[in-house]
Amino acid sequence: MAPPTTRTDPGELASRFEDEKPGRVLAGPVAHALTAATLAIGLLALWQVFRPLAQGSKYYLIFFLAGILPLVFLAYPADLRLPRRLRALLGKGAAAADAPAPDRSGPSHIDWLLAAVALAGCLYPVLPITLAGGGGGYDAFLDRQGLLVGIDVAMGTVLLLLLLEGCRRTTGWILPAVCLVFLGYGYYGGLLPQTWAVAHAGLDFGQLVDAFYNSDSGFYGTPLDVAATYIVLFTIYGAVLDLSGAGRFFVNLSAAAFRRSRTAAGRTAVASGFLLGTVSGSGAATTVSIGAVTWPILRRAGYPAERAGGMLAAAGVGAILSPPTLGAAAFIIAEYLGVSYLQVLGWALVPTILYYLGIVLSVEIDARRSGVRPAALEAGSVWRLLARSGYHFASLFAIVGLLAVGLSATRAVVLATLLAVALSFLDRTHRLTPARLVAALSNGVRGVLAVTVVCAAAGIITATTTKTGLGPQAAALLVGAAGAVSTEPAVVLALTALLAAVALSLLGLAVPVTASFVIGWVIIGPALLDLGVSAPAAAMFVFYFAVLSEVSPPTALAAVAAAAVTGGRLVPTMWHTLRYALPAYLIPLAFVITPTGLGLLGIGGPRRILVATVVTALGVAVLAVAAGGWLPGVGAAGAPERVIGMVAGLTLLWLQPVPVAIGAVLAVVMTVGVFVRRGSPGPPGGTRAGYPA
Repeated sequence: MAPPTTRTDPGELASRFEDEKPGRVLAGPVAHALTAATLAIGLLALWQVFRPLAQGSKYYLIFFLAGILPLVFLAYPADLRLPRRLRALLGKGAAAADAPAPDRSGPSHIDWLLAAVALAGCLYPVLPITLAGGGGGYDAFLDRQGLLVGIDVAMGTVLLLLLLEGCRRTTGWILPAVCLVFLGYGYYGGLLPQTWAVAHAGLDFGQLVDAFYNSDSGFYGTPLDVAATYIVLFTIYGAVLDLSGAGRFFVNLSAAAFRRSRTAAGRTAVASGFLLGTVSGSGAATTVSIGAVTWPILRRAGYPAERAGGMLAAAGVGAILSPPTLGAAAFIIAEYLGVSYLQVLGWALVPTILYYLGIVLSVEIDARRSGVRPAALEAGSVWRLLARSGYHFASLFAIVGLLAVGLSATRAVVLATLLAVALSFLDRTHRLTPARLVAALSNGVRGVLAVTVVCAAAGIITATTTKTGLGPQAAALLVGAAGAVSTEPAVVLALTALLAAVALSLLGLAVPVTASFVIGWVIIGPALLDLGVSAPAAAMFVFYFAVLSEVSPPTALAAVAAAAVTGGRLVPTMWHTLRYALPAYLIPLAFVITPTGLGLLGIGGPRRILVATVVTALGVAVLAVAAGGWLPGVGAAGAPERVIGMVAGLTLLWLQPVPVAIGAVLAVVMTVGVFVRRGSPGPPGGTRAGYPA
């Protein structure tokens, strides 16, 4: 049964299909209070960039979480239904399509009480008063690390429970359940038979609370640090760009660039997804944004709803993979590995190009195989559009330029935001007056509420893993499972990578991208590192498969969002999305299983980078032909050619001389087969009337 098309506002529709659940639409005094609070938090984040608090980053994180967590209880209702992902996993395919609209009622008395308790629990470590043998200020609290008194444990327990409830309100039941599993493992793991690889000495509840509340790997660990320093600033930047009219400009520019092309409709959708990713950074939100504008064009061109939905979802998810504003997990990579954000952008550059190459080729193949009609696009000249509104690119280039000259990512994005604000006055319609600037700052901070509680709750997982040594133990189990099949190192690495990919994909079905990356890094990352995979390759591998949960059936939130826009059937839309996004599943394997594959991350010198890029691009192209069943410029590919092409593409991704040679030969065989088939009478599939191959 097809989900009905909707006339809902794109922003409201997008919120229904993101990892976080829709929040309340507040009005009156409560809305003003929330705006004032988010404005204060935003100003604190900006102040911290140029005038860091003297007591250190953890001191700042305490105040940041104290500002965010109470707002979660005011901005998100206590929706007690099963989450979309769990309902989808239980077989209720329309679970995401019937996601609730934002709650328009105000906070209840219980919400206000929880907000007040959250404020007290967050601020307790810095309160200068003595309370039941505890308290006494920030320094006294730190001095009790490992020796918490009863009131410390009580307040830490309160904060633990409130963070779990905040996660449930913003993302659903599954992430809190995962956190409770880790908590239970930390508490009861000492009761496991000591012959088991995952057994540990055991921790009492006070030790666990100490690890969560008063250590650098718990609530105030790297994930929250990233949310409070990087993510909040980039969401503010995205909100400023959006209100300054950049989103509409990017869509118009894409339409103008391809308006004379026969495949203009598909190319416009793909290019819009890439450009809008600089504003959104969310797969579902980008999917809905480009779908609202380009679906009518795709429909006029003759695209079936399911195929168009797959294209929109794949292009939208590319927003999380595309520089210069990758998903939130990319900032965590930079912190975990101790590298600059610019390096992470460099690692993502070639995979992003190859990902969109695969989508563009699939669009071209679909246009020829399905007989898509040219669609007239109402767009002016590219040069005229650039002359009038091209300044929207300036802040994006400024980020990269400032990073290149050595500025930190936080300072670079703040300066780019100021530039975007100044340039907005070139457009009378979208100029950021003081009122609109306050709205942008408030929207940016509100957009980080959900990811902040997720990052703080991720501290439960990282602290438990650190205290129990679970990471190395799980890595040994994963490598041991691969080693049971073969003792050949290359085979063990390949099997470990495949098992890791499956595990990460399944994990991503249940929890948001950021939490999926954190869990994957502490559990699966050590397995790859133990097998000699470089830290950048291992981190980017985990990152890509965490992101791909957005398009992996049976949940595939971006695909569900696309189906809601197009009215297409849900399951076929998911499978079309999977076909378009195929390169994103395979490229991470290429840069993990062979040393040459590091060239895909820009590592290893010009020759390695060039060879890896060219060979992988050929593999992506061959796989696109095999999946689409059409060779552009020639004609339809039959089943034998498609099978040969699939084998050729997969072989080419093993970036070693012999597999590359075999893959190239098979690609030639496939091409010759399509030529022969074209010359035979009545080729299967035929060429659509009026459309040359």
